Amino acid sequence: MKIIILSASTGGGHMSAANCVKDYFNNGGDQAEVIDTLEYINHMLNKTVTEIYEYVAIKHPTLWKMIYKTANNKKLNKIIFGTNNLISKKLLPLIETQKPDLIISTHPFATEMVSSLKSENKISVPLLCIMTDYAPHRTWISPNVDAYIVANEEMVPLMKDMDVPKEKIYPFGIPVDNDFFIQKNREEELEKIGLNSKLPTVLIMAGSCGFANVEKMYTKLQKILPDFQIIIITGKNKRLFENLKHLISTGKRRRKRDIFLSKIHLKHLHSKHFKLSKKFKQKKINITKPTKLIYYTHEVDKYMQMSDLIITKPGGLTISEALACNLPMALFEAIPGQEEENAEFLVSKNMAVKLISGENEEKIISNLIQNPQQLNFLKHNCENFDKSNCLKNIYDLSRKIIS
Repeated sequence: MKIIILSASTGGGHMSAANCVKDYFNNGGDQAEVIDTLEYINHMLNKTVTEIYEYVAIKHPTLWKMIYKTANNKKLNKIIFGTNNLISKKLLPLIETQKPDLIISTHPFATEMVSSLKSENKISVPLLCIMTDYAPHRTWISPNVDAYIVANEEMVPLMKDMDVPKEKIYPFGIPVDNDFFIQKNREEELEKIGLNSKLPTVLIMAGSCGFANVEKMYTKLQKILPDFQIIIITGKNKRLFENLKHLISTGKRRRKRDIFLSKIHLKHLHSKHFKLSKKFKQKKINITKPTKLIYYTHEVDKYMQMSDLIITKPGGLTISEALACNLPMALFEAIPGQEEENAEFLVSKNMAVKLISGENEEKIISNLIQNPQQLNFLKHNCENFDKSNCLKNIYDLSRKIIS
């Protein structure tokens, strides 16, 4: 079986899900390849779309929420995605050259493009769409999709309301690497990284871009009375990593003026300048929690399985990985739209709690750590949300579709 998996790099989850599917098919002896759709069509188009998405969603969340809501309107969605039809023909050389038995899409742009080509009878390849969030949105819905893989059973009736036939909807879950389902020895792994296997462990994940208030959250956690330890994964956010490294080692936040002053030998400064710098002296933060700071890593599964609670943004991939590890979540800084809907689903199923910035986040965390029964309740609900057969089910369905 030859498969093309079309995705896009707007957000980290789409490509990660695509690569999980690719590895599973290839390990089974099939031939699967992941294509970054917008990058294939045009490098500058991909760069522009990705940067606009990250800028609007992170810097202007209210605007992003409006765009997300507008795109979910049936009539307006057709207008917005009409531009995809204009560039969909750029995919024809790829499809004609590769001659795949099946096309799998993990991004709405790619789904719409392939659907458009099928509408115009330019291709007849079966199309399977994997949705990477926990609530449906019309941008994912296209007329020529042969099957939809969705995150949970609650999405089925909602998608029926969007005119998707029930027989095309399969609540298999969001694909994650099988390593997240393999149990590891928590005590041994904690000791390997110099942490105490007898202490509760809180994992903080900043996501692919990092989130702005990690330093504030980390500082607030120092004030919590119960003894626990912290693992922080900053992702590819070099600035956040360096700031936290400085904070952990010195008890002080790393500010621009501190970086500037550190590059200047004080002996070259006039005495009045030295006095001026003293005026900005920070109050030292008492770092009370043992902390392991990690930059980008391919071993997220290991750190999740070491932990008793994760503080994270509710991105579709990260929360799916946490669920695979039966790890309760405290959700922070959700992007309006898809991440808010992800959070609402998890909270409604008692698999997570929601943290609201400035509203006693540390108290919520403290209550969970001091009440193991509540933490175990969340963990038990995560265990019951079992999607461990997701990749196998996708594989079996793919075989059925092309047969």
